[in-house]
Amino acid sequence: MPDQPDENPDLTQDLRALQEEVQLLNQHRYLRIMNSTPRMLWFSFLRGLATGLGTVVGATFLVSVMLYFLSQIELIPIIGDWAKQIAAEIQGPITPGEE
Repeated sequence: MPDQPDENPDLTQDLRALQEEVQLLNQHRYLRIMNSTPRMLWFSFLRGLATGLGTVVGATFLVSVMLYFLSQIELIPIIGDWAKQIAAEIQGPITPGEE
């Protein structure tokens, strides 16, 4: 005959504690949001917008910092010319009379 739950009080107590934890987890705000498809889609959409905006702002910042440092390297002969050309390409086309 299999063991009855009353025969092992530690197992019964562990099962009750596990049930309480599962109930707390099911009441968590994040899981309540994810239980609704429209709310989950809205949340994912907003998260995607924030990720895209962060990527664009971060890339803009990094390119501007890189451009600044490239424009400061002009003191080194070979690298300075190369950096000057790269900075000029990024900033825009050079008209025939300029240089």
